[in-house]
Amino acid sequence: MKRLRVDEDIRPMSEFRTGIASFLKQIHDTKRPLIITQHGKGVAVLMDAGEYEAMQERIELLQDIQTSTSQIEAGQGIDHIRAKARVLKRIKK
Repeated sequence: MKRLRVDEDIRPMSEFRTGIASFLKQIHDTKRPLIITQHGKGVAVLMDAGEYEAMQERIELLQDIQTSTSQIEAGQGIDHIRAKARVLKRIKK
């Protein structure tokens, strides 16, 4: 996901209501999210569906890495040689 541009990507709800098609085109073209405000406070984020899916995949990968790191720190990991042997054993079945 591209970095937000404060001057272009934060819009009030009233402006969003009247120009929804142009804002959808903007997020599709720029791949940047759009923050929608109400009474001067951010209330929603609109983003490209593909960018959202990619973000979810990155979050899942980071969670898996964090889980793995915690397991290794807790002594639940196995060394490379044993891991490789287990994988090869499963492949041969």
